[in-house]
Amino acid sequence: MVLVFALIVALVGYQFARPKNSTAAGATTSTVPHATTTTTIPVANSYVPPNIAPVVSPHYAGEGVWSKRDAWAKGPAPVYFASFRPFKGEPSVYAYAAWMRNATTDVALYPGYRGPGPSKVDRGPEQVPATGRGRLLATFNSGFYEADSPGGFYTHGTLYFPMVKGDATVVQYTNGKVDVISWPGGAPPANITMARQNLHLLVSGGKPNPSVANGYLWGSTLHGVPAVWRSALGVDKHGNLIYVAAPSMTAASLAAVMVKVGAVRAMQLDINPAWPIYVTYANHGAANPTLDVPNPNQIRTRFLYYSTKDFFALYEKIPGATATPW
Repeated sequence: MVLVFALIVALVGYQFARPKNSTAAGATTSTVPHATTTTTIPVANSYVPPNIAPVVSPHYAGEGVWSKRDAWAKGPAPVYFASFRPFKGEPSVYAYAAWMRNATTDVALYPGYRGPGPSKVDRGPEQVPATGRGRLLATFNSGFYEADSPGGFYTHGTLYFPMVKGDATVVQYTNGKVDVISWPGGAPPANITMARQNLHLLVSGGKPNPSVANGYLWGSTLHGVPAVWRSALGVDKHGNLIYVAAPSMTAASLAAVMVKVGAVRAMQLDINPAWPIYVTYANHGAANPTLDVPNPNQIRTRFLYYSTKDFFALYEKIPGATATPW
């Protein structure tokens, strides 16, 4: 009974992030007539990120080595995945990283039927839509509920929640490029197709945010323990996205892992056992999904049916196709 109760509590995924005296605006919704199609990026080079040097000895076979995912996709491999032990003093802690090639992919953001929060406008498919599954490469978790940490949420021409100046924001532009930035203020301009905010930058200029030492600023954890499952999204110096998830992480250790995998800027995403997930698809049409992050609280078919929380989907870039199938 104790184990069952613990699992139920984990699935609730309690989390807050911003202190109660936050100055973030209240939730509103609006529709903005921004473009949602992408333009072709002319060069899709064959760059592969350098392998992650093991720090625990002896290392296991393949530790820190990037391996291809989504072999069915055309051109240079769009996704690479690696696992490794990031800290010498904690040889039982494993981190899991996904690297996503920006030149050949589009990133889409979808509301769930609860996350990021209630709204009065169309929430869309609340799962990977059928129109996008033919080019689906990966799916992964998003950030906190609005009730726990108010932040902007913009996708498919709709501003579900207002943008907060200074918050960490993953953005995709109309030219297909992606970035993780500190939001300069105001509503999303016409050259942005997607924006999702969560807290402040975890990594900036290739260095951890000094505030990672204050765990209160980075989310309320299950049972109040500082080290829990955490996830993050960053960008490398070439403009490619990097996702990381790992158990037994503090904000400080997660920031250190993001730096280790090459992120020059990064933001924390969701935390606690119920939420981190990264899935790739071995075959065309979202067939044979693989749960790349071995979180026992997740299943590989999540996001192929109605999702509780909002999430990201990574698609093969096709000239003229919308970045966010709906």
